[in-house]
Amino acid sequence: MYTTTNENGILNNYAPETKFYYAESPSKEQQSKYAFQGAVAVLFIISIVFIALGVS
Repeated sequence: MYTTTNENGILNNYAPETKFYYAESPSKEQQSKYAFQGAVAVLFIISIVFIALGVS
């Protein structure tokens, strides 16, 4: 939406303000899934490091 005034062609093109949505904390089930994914990721990275050391 663009609006102009007759005063030197001033342009008002500010973005409209959106609603705020607040984040909710994860449930206990989601927290345990995140912990499991983190543990799997750590094991995966450690195995990649050991494979790289073994090959070199």
